[in-house]
Amino acid sequence: MIGIIDYGLGNIKAISNIYDKLKIKNIIIRSKEDFEKISSMILPGVGSFDSAINLLIKSKYLELIKINVHEKKKNILGICVGMQIFSHKSSEGNSSGLNWFDADVKKINLQNDSKKMRLPHMGWNSINFLKNDHLLRDIKDGEYFYFCHSYYFSCNNKKDIISETKFSQKFPSIIKKDNIYGIQFHPEKSHDNGVKILENFSKL
Repeated sequence: MIGIIDYGLGNIKAISNIYDKLKIKNIIIRSKEDFEKISSMILPGVGSFDSAINLLIKSKYLELIKINVHEKKKNILGICVGMQIFSHKSSEGNSSGLNWFDADVKKINLQNDSKKMRLPHMGWNSINFLKNDHLLRDIKDGEYFYFCHSYYFSCNNKKDIISETKFSQKFPSIIKKDNIYGIQFHPEKSHDNGVKILENFSKL
C-alpha cells in the first residue's frame, strides 16, 4: 500500500488518481494511524522550503515519517520541495532540513543565459542517467519530464545522484540514498513517463 502524505502541500489527489488508474492500492495519509497501513510513502511538495518544513512539523507526522524510513526501512519518494527538504538547508529560507543527504538547496544560477532564460525553470526538460536504478525501469535516457522550480538540490556526494538535468547549469533530477528517493520534477504532470516513475516506485 502506497501512502501519500497530506501535510498541506502538493498535488495529492492527482498522484492518488494515477495509482487508482493503475489499480495500485494507495491511501492519502491524514492521520497517524494511516502510517500503520502502508508499505512505502510519497512526500509531495509545492512551494517554499520553509513552508514545507513548517507544515510538516505542524502536521505532527515528522517523527512517524522518520520511524518508518529509518527504523522500519520503508521506501519514501520526495517530490520537488518534498525532495529538497531532505537536505541540510536552503538558501531560500532559514529552516533546517531533515539532513538525510549531504546536500544544500541553492538558487539556480542562470550565469550567462539570463537574457534567454527566466526563473522558475518551468516546463519540459530531459533527464540524463548517471546510473541505473529500478525507479527508471522502462524509461529511456534523455526522456522528458515536467519541472517547476527556482532552487536545486546541490548534492556533495555524487554517488547519491541517479540522473541530472540541465537548465543553464546541471543539477540532480533524481537522487537516492538507501530507501530514500527524491525527484525534482513532477510525475503527476509528466504524462506517461511520470506514471511509469510512480508505478516503478510502487514495485521497489
